[in-house]
Amino acid sequence: MTTAADIEISGLTKSYGEHRVLDGIDLHVPAGSVTALLGPNGSGKTTTVGIASTLFPADSGTVTIGGHDTVAQTRAVRAIIGVTGQSVAVDELFSGRANLALMADLRRLGRRSGRARTRELIEQFDLVEAADRPVSTYSGGMRRRLDLAMTLVSIPRVIFLDEPTTGLDPRSRRMLWDTISGLAADGVTIFLTTQYLEEADRLADRIAVLDHGHIVAEGTAAELKSRVHDSEVRLTFADRDSFDAAAALLPHARRVVESRRLDIATDDTVATVRTTLNRLEAAGITVADVAVHAPTLDDVFFALTGDPAPDIADPDQAGGAS
Repeated sequence: MTTAADIEISGLTKSYGEHRVLDGIDLHVPAGSVTALLGPNGSGKTTTVGIASTLFPADSGTVTIGGHDTVAQTRAVRAIIGVTGQSVAVDELFSGRANLALMADLRRLGRRSGRARTRELIEQFDLVEAADRPVSTYSGGMRRRLDLAMTLVSIPRVIFLDEPTTGLDPRSRRMLWDTISGLAADGVTIFLTTQYLEEADRLADRIAVLDHGHIVAEGTAAELKSRVHDSEVRLTFADRDSFDAAAALLPHARRVVESRRLDIATDDTVATVRTTLNRLEAAGITVADVAVHAPTLDDVFFALTGDPAPDIADPDQAGGAS
């Protein structure tokens, strides 16, 4: 079991020329938790990770990890963290096994321990058949898995994952999700950025939304969803006459005219469906389809940032900042 370490970000600012990427953000990542940072492209997610993981300095503000200041105690911080960035950082001329062995040497695991850890990671990340091939022959998913495996050669107390599943096929993505969940269960603190809202919903204990340099919302997935709207009962009608008659009977329903649909907000879906269908049946109005829509992180993303939620993972682009 790993000794947990928290992350405390306070008053963080960063500008690139005239562009203010981070404008005094504050964020606490509890020890042993998974926290996801969401935001539109260019919102500053990668910049936040880069500063927190000691890759480059902030203009102002502080970051402490496990009680260590990332500027004044950089060496101590680097000893307890691991980083997997958007770009895969492996040597393509080496085999997967050689990459892992090199990292084990850099981490001073010792010959016997290094070999044992290398074998363990090769098996864990499903790289057994490819372990002795040059990385240049690996698929994108295999390279991504090897990159994360190298981060885990010595189990860090804190791991930064910057869009870790970008471009992966569904099987590889699920495999990494299981690995991340396992690390969290072992007490590793994980701070990840992602463009996959399903990923944040599934993995994160807490989610922070970053927009225009500010944290605009923070909480569990359920807490964020509750800020958007209640569940909705959505009634669709086969023709315009039925739709108009139902709209007159249910004046508080939101009309979606182009779809001949009425949306009824509710916090008691079962009772609303039963009552509404009984009223429509008594009035002789036939419903073609009934559906229930619960708030999603897509709704949260759109409501908080004004941008449609992304369904593919693109790297942030904002004059070199992200």
